This record gives sequence, structure tokens and C-alpha cells, in this order.
Amino acid sequence: MIRALFTAATGLQAQQMNTDIIANNIANANTPGYKRDRLNFQDLLYQTYRRAGQSTMTGSQVPTSLRVGSGVRPIATQKIFLLGASQPTGNALDLMISGDGFFQVTMSDGSAAYTRDGTFKLDSAGNIVTADGLYLEPAISVPDNATSIEIAGDGTVSALLGSDSSLTQLGQIQLARFQNPAGLTTIGQNLFKETDGSGSPQIGTPGEEGYGQIAQGFIEMSNVSIVEELVNLIVAQRAFETNSRAVTVADQLLSIANNLAR
Repeated sequence: MIRALFTAATGLQAQQMNTDIIANNIANANTPGYKRDRLNFQDLLYQTYRRAGQSTMTGSQVPTSLRVGSGVRPIATQKIFLLGASQPTGNALDLMISGDGFFQVTMSDGSAAYTRDGTFKLDSAGNIVTADGLYLEPAISVPDNATSIEIAGDGTVSALLGSDSSLTQLGQIQLARFQNPAGLTTIGQNLFKETDGSGSPQIGTPGEEGYGQIAQGFIEMSNVSIVEELVNLIVAQRAFETNSRAVTVADQLLSIANNLAR
């Protein structure tokens, strides 16, 4: 009964964390490029009273074991990198990756970060930047006299300059992808950073060798499904309630045992 108290407590803690992660998914339902999280669980150690295959006094073998587990623990938070819904905006600097890959941006300390959020802007110098002012990598600058910006599916950025009737190429967007994107670490601001688990970034041209194409005038919305998250929230709530009930039952059994001598 004491074991049941601690075992149920691990279930309460795990479902509390599960609820926190589901709440974060729901909160980011309208965040461009957001990828939903999923909490993975792992059972804890077992105490074995009798092993399968153990010989009995009569010389026969026990076909199954007798074991009691000690609960559950959260083991990993996994990003689900499914493509989010596309939302047309008509904005020339709103970009969506239709397929695999990440935009590359340069952090203030010079390190690289990666994002699926393609809501880019121009700063005062004409550089293409994120909403937080981080430079797109490779850096692309748009001249002051540009009257329109065209971005092709292969990432080629061109503009009409002044009274010119033909496009002038300004640069080309390159995408990064990873062997294990789920191993990227989330740092907020819709950004990811490389880790040993993700592997090194592989840089390539959009639309080639498995890299996604770039769609101008669209943004990728969050891949969170509100209906699915609400169902997960109900399941987590019921699991929490059931573990709470297990604590109550174990306490009642202990109370009964304590009162036997009376």
C-alpha cells in the first residue's frame, strides 16, 4: 500500500507535466511555424518476486514472472515536424517552406539559429530580417529604389529597381535540414538551435535534393490541432483523476490496516 502511494504519485507528476505541454501547444495554436510537442513516457524499475523460467520444487518451470512496477516518468519531449497549414497573406516577404528544411538566421552573438517562421521584414538598411531583427542567412539586402520583390521557389530573390523593366537578382535563400530535427533544442522566438542529437546542418537549395520549395506570399501556420489537443487534455485529466483515486484508495487501505488492532 505504501508502494501504491508512491507509484500513483509518479503518475500525478507525469500527467501534470503532460498537461503543461498540452497547454503550451494550445497557447501556440496561431504561432507561425510552431511545431507541437508530445511528451513520451517510460515505466520505472520493477521488483521481481518470481522470474519466468525459474524452477519449482517439483522440477517444473514457471511460465511467467511475478513483478510489480514502481510507476512512470516523463522521458522526452518530442517535436512533431509535420507541415502546418498554409495561409495566404499577399505580403512579398512572407515565405513558406513547402516541404523539408529551415530558414537560417544569425543570432546577435554570431551563432546560427533555424526557424520555420517565414514572416520576414526589412530593416532600415534594407536587410531581410525576422520580426526580432535577426538577419536572414545568407544576408540579402534590398535597395531603396526597389519597387517590388520577387522570390522564386528555388529561393532566388529579385527586385525591380527604379524604372527598370527587368528583375535584378539580389541573392538566393538557402535552407538547412538535419538528420534528426527532433534533436534540435527550442530557444523561443520560433527558433531552434543545433545540438549533438540533431547532427550538423546540411545546407542546400530550395526545391533540390529533397529540400522544400519556397512559396512567396504564404506563411506556415502552427501544426497544432485544437481538437486533438483538447482530446489529449481530457485524457490527461482523467489519468490525473485516476491516479488521485489510487492515492485515496491506498490511504483508505492503510487506515483500515491501522485500525485492525482496535
